[in-house]
Amino acid sequence: MHLGLKFKLPDLTEHNLRFAQQLSVTHIVLHSPSLLENGALGYDKLKQTREFIESFGLQWAAIESLATKHWPAIVEAGPQRDAGIENACISIENMGKVGIPILGYYFSLRGGGHWRAYDNGGGRGDADIKSFDFDRIKNAPPGREAPVSVEEMWERLAYFLERVVPVAEQNEVKLAAHPNDPPAEMMMGVGNMLTSHEAMQRHIDLVPSPNNGLEFCQGTVAEMGPDETIEAIRRFASQDKIFYVHFRNVRGQFPKFDEVFIDEGDVNMIAALKAYKDAGYDGIITPDHSPRVVDDTPYHHRGRAFALGYIRAAMQALDTLS
Repeated sequence: MHLGLKFKLPDLTEHNLRFAQQLSVTHIVLHSPSLLENGALGYDKLKQTREFIESFGLQWAAIESLATKHWPAIVEAGPQRDAGIENACISIENMGKVGIPILGYYFSLRGGGHWRAYDNGGGRGDADIKSFDFDRIKNAPPGREAPVSVEEMWERLAYFLERVVPVAEQNEVKLAAHPNDPPAEMMMGVGNMLTSHEAMQRHIDLVPSPNNGLEFCQGTVAEMGPDETIEAIRRFASQDKIFYVHFRNVRGQFPKFDEVFIDEGDVNMIAALKAYKDAGYDGIITPDHSPRVVDDTPYHHRGRAFALGYIRAAMQALDTLS
């Protein structure tokens, strides 16, 4: 397994890539990069960015979410849906040419949809954490897209996958779907699909392909039920359907949970890493949603450093004991 770190494009600086080097990171995930040419990810901009990342001895492992104005038209099934899918296909083709092997995406009408913030303390030592309580939003007014059923979202997803999976196969790019976070089937009148283990399996089986799999957000999976998280790791890793991992911990589960430090949640994170390893997973493990500690930076350098050190030590211990 490989230690990864996620950046948004403005954070992809020499300073932060040195930080990644110093913390033993080897692989970089870039979130929503606006490297666009005519609405699609451009070859030249992708190539230049890859060369910059590699100049620090790091590998560009994945792009997470397409930064394109056409993506809403795809998930909303709007009149520009086919144009959006065409741009997604061009982006995948250019990723393949440059050698970026994974495209993560979130097929939802609610964007990131975390519905929680860092600025209220609540963590160990009053660290700033993200928390969620469905009771606080269950009576919120419907969103502008509502009503949309869960099955309608499945139909939209199938329409997308049927058109992009063949392109992904041709260009050796894996498509990695993030589960819905929080895993609520309905929120604000809008249906969500990937809210259970069975739903994730349905996604995989919807368009069978070695290039159709999961951006396995372990925190979101734990929100579905912490006691079943290790089982889910074994299930999907043994199918080679985990393309990369968001490695974070939670306390509680939907409809109410806290995103806590990696060492204190309801999931045994050492057992989780062992489950990945035993199932033959050899991909990227990235920390995610790190709590904000005293005197931290906007990028959460201190919180991320704690998580990276924990993961690195656990990986080395598992390698030693195997």
